[in-house]
Amino acid sequence: MENTPGAMMEKAILVGVESPGDDPEHAAYSLEELARLVDTAGAEVLSQLTQKRSRPDAATFLGSGKTEEVAELCRSLNADLVVFDRELSPRQARNLEAITGVRVIDRTQVILDIFARRARTSEGKLQVELAQLNYLLPRLTGKGVALSRLGGGIGTRGPGETKLEVDRRRIRQRINDLKAELENVHKHRDLLRRSRKEAPIPLVSLVGYTNAGKSTILRMLTGADVLVEDKLFATLDPTTRRVVLPNNEAVLLTDTVGFIQRLPHHLVAAFRATLEEVVEADLLLHVVDASHPDIKGQIEAVDQVLESLGAAAKPTLMVYNKIDLVERAALPRTGNGPPAVLISAISGQDAADLLAAVDRLLAARRVRTTFSIPYKKSGLLVILHEKGRVLHQEHGQEGITVEAEIEVVWAKRVESKLCE
Repeated sequence: MENTPGAMMEKAILVGVESPGDDPEHAAYSLEELARLVDTAGAEVLSQLTQKRSRPDAATFLGSGKTEEVAELCRSLNADLVVFDRELSPRQARNLEAITGVRVIDRTQVILDIFARRARTSEGKLQVELAQLNYLLPRLTGKGVALSRLGGGIGTRGPGETKLEVDRRRIRQRINDLKAELENVHKHRDLLRRSRKEAPIPLVSLVGYTNAGKSTILRMLTGADVLVEDKLFATLDPTTRRVVLPNNEAVLLTDTVGFIQRLPHHLVAAFRATLEEVVEADLLLHVVDASHPDIKGQIEAVDQVLESLGAAAKPTLMVYNKIDLVERAALPRTGNGPPAVLISAISGQDAADLLAAVDRLLAARRVRTTFSIPYKKSGLLVILHEKGRVLHQEHGQEGITVEAEIEVVWAKRVESKLCE
């Protein structure tokens, strides 16, 4: 929540639930992460508590005893907000609010609120509003929770009172309008991608858990004036810059929105136009915070989102960042598994190693092939010399035989020109 002058900072109690089979350490990291999310949204965390349950209670998520404990904690600490680390049903949220006497929201609402706060471009704002309305629609009831009573605070930012205080029919209409506007965004981005492919310059996308250091890497490699902040979801709108590799080949590097465990599916769906930069990339740089105690969990969370986008099989370079914060003995081992590099983007000293690794992986996209070029199409030699490496060239009676090493996309283009 972005506090306006004179406004009181919300005071929150966090609630986590540990299910059978959950790793206790992972559950602790998740609650710690929720605390950072709430802090990013602008509230003060007063206390945290966790309950072990085989399954959530249908009425209040927690057991009756723990629910009363939360209510008493709210009264004793003068809290005005309870935040659950799991998504609540509309019924659970209403019942908990009735018992505690304060607003009750869940992790999804906090993330949506942060996205609403961070959105800068018109496209970003459209995507956030669509995600928020899709989340709110099933939570509207005829005589239940009125949106007007929310009156500000985390989970109420974004579309605005005039857009929210409407009935289901008008909200559905607004959702349809947003989808239509975002479809135009999609078409515009598709045109941009087609123009890039005409070049074609390899597309490289930075992906990773939020706050892993993607924007710092973009700035390290390109000098781009992008926001670098030790906050979750500091970057929301994508930024693309040109980078020159050691072999003098240019690539387009895009910084994308960070992922997080249990990223709301409404957000993934709404941000599909933006995340298509990931789907269309020739290479993914999966940035990992090497100093984080739950590296494995963060990598799995990113992989799950990539899987949902259909990008899990993309060529990927693992980039373990922030190694300046890790003892040498504790550094990730990169011998087995996918290609990987260890860097400290904040120092900038490892830029050459990262670019060399990108160069090597993109080189795998090149093929060595032989072309028979008629003299009347000798202009194709210019493409082979400019876009590839000519290894051998021999002039014959009917044309020129050329052996070249060139990217697959350019090889196909030359072959199609020869068939015309």
